[in-house]
Amino acid sequence: MKLVTCGLPYANGKAHIGHLRTYVPADVYVRYLRLMGQDVLFICGSDCHGTPIVVNAEKEGISPKELVDRYHEHFQKIFRELGIEFDFYGRTDAEYNHRRTQEIVKRLIENGYVYAKEIELAYCPKCDRFLPDRYVEGICPYCGAIARGDECDQGCGRHLEPGEIKEPKCKICGSKAEFRKQKHYFFKLTAFKDFLIDYLENKLQGTENALNYAKQWVKSELRDWCITRNLEWGVKFPGENLVVYVWVDAPIGYISFTEEACKRKGLDWKEIWLNGEISDITHFIGLDIVYHHCIFWPAMLKGAGYSLPKAVVASGMVKVEGKTFSKTRGYVVWVEDDYLKAGFNPDYLRYYIVNYTSHEKDLNFSWKVFRDKVNNEIIATLGNFIYRVLHFAWKNFGRIEGKVDPAVIDKIAEIKDKIVSAIYRWEFKEASDAFMELATFGNEFFQSSKPWDLVKEDRDRCMDVLASCIQIVKALVIFAYPVMPKTMSKLAEFLGLDIANTRLEDALKPIESIELSKPFLPFEKVDDKKIEEMERAMLERIRKAEEAESGKKEELIDIKEFAKLDIRIGKILKAERIKGSRKLMRLEVDVGNEVRQIVAGIAEVYKPEELVGKLVPVLVNIKPAKLMGVESKGMLLAADVNGKPVLLHPDREVPSGSKIK
Repeated sequence: MKLVTCGLPYANGKAHIGHLRTYVPADVYVRYLRLMGQDVLFICGSDCHGTPIVVNAEKEGISPKELVDRYHEHFQKIFRELGIEFDFYGRTDAEYNHRRTQEIVKRLIENGYVYAKEIELAYCPKCDRFLPDRYVEGICPYCGAIARGDECDQGCGRHLEPGEIKEPKCKICGSKAEFRKQKHYFFKLTAFKDFLIDYLENKLQGTENALNYAKQWVKSELRDWCITRNLEWGVKFPGENLVVYVWVDAPIGYISFTEEACKRKGLDWKEIWLNGEISDITHFIGLDIVYHHCIFWPAMLKGAGYSLPKAVVASGMVKVEGKTFSKTRGYVVWVEDDYLKAGFNPDYLRYYIVNYTSHEKDLNFSWKVFRDKVNNEIIATLGNFIYRVLHFAWKNFGRIEGKVDPAVIDKIAEIKDKIVSAIYRWEFKEASDAFMELATFGNEFFQSSKPWDLVKEDRDRCMDVLASCIQIVKALVIFAYPVMPKTMSKLAEFLGLDIANTRLEDALKPIESIELSKPFLPFEKVDDKKIEEMERAMLERIRKAEEAESGKKEELIDIKEFAKLDIRIGKILKAERIKGSRKLMRLEVDVGNEVRQIVAGIAEVYKPEELVGKLVPVLVNIKPAKLMGVESKGMLLAADVNGKPVLLHPDREVPSGSKIK
């Protein structure tokens, strides 16, 4: 039994085209293997733990489980509609994964690969809590870029251990964090350096981008790995009020999901995960998680006595319209909202993903290129041949009984061999190019044979030509099925072919007799106006993202407009909270020639006694307003930091009433 897995989608947001770069090729791979007669178990599931899920759930005012439930269902729906069929799709917050994770962690402890260590962690005095990785922002200790707590996401890309980040700030309240000591648990990754070098050099197969990247990391830098976090949401670390790091329990999902799948199929999961040093396990992942799958994961498996994966297949990254993929900047294609709701055939996107470029290279998604690949390749070459042949045969004969040209069988055999070779090298573009080559061959064969003349002059010869062409159609349906399962399943049914029990070599078995009904058009053209509509929608999203990033629309003013603002330095003489309001505070402020009463929304951040004597900028020529029944004759200027006001002060003592120019 061969096991194929996909990197688990994080249950924290909707599916986008970047996700499909992994899941579509993996599904294509599994379908081809089954056409070759191999027994394959195909599993995946939702990654349900980690700080981002907790943060987003808090923002929405719901529990982490409610957030996970939403996106777990969303991904299952997307996979169904895209024809991505897992034998089991689990979730890492399920009891079976908690149980298996704790079993493996206990094994690692018993085998001496986990130890306790007191470390300094970011602590927010204001929130009164230790800050898990995604609650922290600061400076990367390696490159100096702004970074989040667990990764230098805007700079060098390094994984950061808890406590490594410099100048930490709490992302919840914006306050400066401090370092305090706390006991955490570490996995002895350094103990596996020699094993990892040998494993990566001599045993692990896969794409070169994955293997080369991992080899560089192991040889240049390997440190013990903190595997516990300060969270309530997650798998509990044995005997402690901590949870295991999400990158511990997430890959263990591969094992627990296999267990559940095997239960349903009456198989023994241990034959896959506990059968020796290397097992026939292939992981399909994105390039951004190579470190975890080629270094952390095999070391954990080795330390716990589990079988090791045979191959890691990493896809290239995704660009959108030539730009770096970015959800925040609007360069993203949402699978449901942008693609499926627009009514596009799921098979078109599957073909684009596998055929655009080599699996290891970066894929660029462009709506115009998408249109051209559909109209000029899928329809003009593949669909045109299939429909042309079937329609002519149905219209002129109905039943086809003829001899298939040996040259046609030879060509089909050649294409089959190309596909098999490509699949074993994870070159899905080559495989799809191969069946498109057969479609081109079919068009040329049909055209050169001129059946429209033969049907008048030599019907027996015409019947043989059509038998050869339908043999090519049959082969195309089989060969293209893994890439375009929705359309090819319909065509298989039309031809009386049981595609679920078909093998690649069946494409070589000559058709002896076939009864045809009126054929259907297998594909619909992608309209130019529809593509223009999709491009406009993307441009609008990019525009909105740019506005959101800048905080407002860019409206330039001249110096004359700025001069209309009368901003002066004021000195706070008195401050008191306004009864019945959490945010508002009544201030008496000396603005030079008078004392103004000002109401400011700063009561949640500042205490009255902290404010007396402070110098602050005040806009004095603003229309008076009443807030909670109290008149305000001015406005304090403050910075907005994570939704909280931060008052501004001159860097030296200046007289009240000093004008700001």
